[in-house]
Amino acid sequence: MATERDELTGVETTGHEWDGLKELNNPLPRWWLYVLYATIVGSLIYGVFVSPIPGVPGLLDNMRTVVRQDIALAREAQAANFERIELASLQDIRDDASLRDFVRSGGGSVFAENCAPCHGAGGAGVPGYPALVDDAWLWGGTLDDIYLTIAYGVRSDHDDTRWSEMMAFGRDGFLDHDEIGDVAGYVVSMSGGEIEDSAAAARGEEVYLDNCASCHGDNGEGDNYAGAPRLNDAIWLYGDSYDDIVSQIDDPKHGVMPAWIDRLD
Repeated sequence: MATERDELTGVETTGHEWDGLKELNNPLPRWWLYVLYATIVGSLIYGVFVSPIPGVPGLLDNMRTVVRQDIALAREAQAANFERIELASLQDIRDDASLRDFVRSGGGSVFAENCAPCHGAGGAGVPGYPALVDDAWLWGGTLDDIYLTIAYGVRSDHDDTRWSEMMAFGRDGFLDHDEIGDVAGYVVSMSGGEIEDSAAAARGEEVYLDNCASCHGDNGEGDNYAGAPRLNDAIWLYGDSYDDIVSQIDDPKHGVMPAWIDRLD
């Protein structure tokens, strides 16, 4: 097959043509080729001294040595704080500014890796997963309370887990449809929410006192010991609408938090 050449320049073409335009097959400039060859040779020499292959050290072994030294120094610097934490109570850690800053820094990484997928990156929570930024605690908000909740979980498979369970008042037939609607209206009113039927909410108060107050309190103040949430603070785990509350009374949802005592040190 004969080589096609451009009529004006006499240079070979690549054989490609588009809309009457043909591509010339000019060779690359010499200087460009020399630079390319130099970079290839340079990269090979660099690879001998600083290996790009995992597990294969180069002649210098420089970067791996630096990383190992940095890790060793970091562990040495942290060791003293870890020893102090082992011997300190939660309150001691809170009162010691240096330890408090240390655990906050490390705790932020632990939270992001293990807790944020459910509670949110900033701890704001989502429906079904409580917010951790509002000072409303199902099981108590002291350091010891929070430690126990994290360590043993909620409804987890650990023997010492936190456990609470709300009766399914509708599903199991303890209350009829009208009674559930009345008490839901009353619960909405406890936190200052707007209700459409004040008479129903008034009837719901009696239903509440007979069936709900033993756990949630006469005034909806809740019970940290039993894990019963407050109902008078406008903070809702499964939604704040009338229908959400009816659903929770009828057939309640119960979340699960794993025990972290065997997962985290």
